[in-house]
Amino acid sequence: MQSVKQITSLQNSLVRKIINLKEKKKGRKTSGLFVVEGQRELEMALKGGYSIKTVLIYPDLISVEQAFELMKSANPQPEFITLSKEVYQRLAYREKTEGILAVAEVKSHHLKNLSLAEKPLILVAEAPEKPGNLGALLRTADAANLDAVLIANPKSDLYNPNTIRSSVGCIFTVPIAVGSSEEIIAFLKAKRIRIYSATLTNAVPYTRADYSGGCAIAVGTEASGLTETWVDNADARVVIPMEGQIDSMNVSVSAAILIFEAKRQRLEQLS
Repeated sequence: MQSVKQITSLQNSLVRKIINLKEKKKGRKTSGLFVVEGQRELEMALKGGYSIKTVLIYPDLISVEQAFELMKSANPQPEFITLSKEVYQRLAYREKTEGILAVAEVKSHHLKNLSLAEKPLILVAEAPEKPGNLGALLRTADAANLDAVLIANPKSDLYNPNTIRSSVGCIFTVPIAVGSSEEIIAFLKAKRIRIYSATLTNAVPYTRADYSGGCAIAVGTEASGLTETWVDNADARVVIPMEGQIDSMNVSVSAAILIFEAKRQRLEQLS
């Protein structure tokens, strides 16, 4: 059996490093590392091909043997460390803990690395600010089995613990690329992928648009929507008719409505 180290002090250098990775975007960016918490999330990270460096275990909640079994597909095998209750409670992010967290390497998310189908269905999120919203968008993308999620001018850190938690691990398996709006628009146009920008003005109801070809559905922030860059470069502008007193919904809800309308049309075309 692989040897297992133990940490009982909050002053341990690895403990301080993990706290920094959890709490500081700069720490994640400079080190190229981030923290994953929870059994399901770790399984998703392994499925997504992430390199796991260190696994930290609180034995009162998960045994070392269970952790070994969970990580058996990791290559190379990570370092395993058990934690005292005090240290684990300081490091654990979630209220309902599962006794396991890990340090993993970030991935590159360049546009050039994307491999797309002939007529892809893509979600573009411009300048997402809230990690929770970004995570919810990734869950929507996973539910619809989208070809990719493109994040333009991100304001929220992709590996923020809140993003990982709200995505329920989908962040690790959904194809993601990040770039400026100009870079992403040029990428889409070069591949002849039509841009459908969600906007409130000069737009057609979303059910009247034709999503049968390769298309990218672009959504903006809840506060201000898409910028003119995305509106001006749209092949079609679409709107979700609102019948209440407000003119906007949560961005992940809006994205889901548009995405599943596109899915419906595509399925009808095949039948």
